[in-house]
Amino acid sequence: MRAMMAVEDAGTRHPQKFRIVCSAGEPLNPEAIRWFREHYGITVLDYYGLTESYPLCGNFPFMEVREGSMGKPVPGWDVQILDLDEQPVAPGERGEICLRARSNPHYPLGYWNNEAAAQETFGGEWFHTKDAASQDEDGYFWYEGRADDVIITAGYRVGPFEVESACLEHPAVSESAAIGVPDEVKGMIVKAFIVLAEGYEPSDELATEIRGHVRSRLSAYAYPRQIAFVDDLPKTLTGKIRRMELREASRA
Repeated sequence: MRAMMAVEDAGTRHPQKFRIVCSAGEPLNPEAIRWFREHYGITVLDYYGLTESYPLCGNFPFMEVREGSMGKPVPGWDVQILDLDEQPVAPGERGEICLRARSNPHYPLGYWNNEAAAQETFGGEWFHTKDAASQDEDGYFWYEGRADDVIITAGYRVGPFEVESACLEHPAVSESAAIGVPDEVKGMIVKAFIVLAEGYEPSDELATEIRGHVRSRLSAYAYPRQIAFVDDLPKTLTGKIRRMELREASRA
């Protein structure tokens, strides 16, 4: 849909008659919903779910659509926004989207041949999505990003660790950190911060080489489309990379 928005006269140049249009995979921004309505006369219904849970929330044809909201929980399924103690948060407060286990008839029995992971993910009272959101007074859910650091780009989930690990396989890379940065078409793209090994100097040619190196090991959507060479990376006292600081610096 974001790619369609690049065509200014899409509605007249490529006329279509839609009955219902739904979107899922990543949050649909309000601009895209308004653009689609202006060109095709229909409001896109945005949905939310995960592989493990199937759709949890949605904007259904029988309800008002609030642009930018993922809508309300699927009727009959117990979906709530909880704090770290698995207690409901107040309206307007940020928490994690959780599903009460087994209230969803699609809920999996576990992971194939991985009992430990199955017990960790599905064994408790609540299934934790690791997605953060808030809820307004009328029960609409509003996505606020990942509760962890997973990057969602063009509907694909990319873990920073796998990008960082692939970067480190290049001989010029001493340290690396990966984050997601906003992109008009893909929602987010991967950006890598690179500390070079001794004997290497920053250059556009080296950045291109590192991008190609990571792409060959991961995929066409997981490689860093942006690379920034830095002298060091912000870390906690225990040596963990503070990706939040990198995200804030990228927004500045």
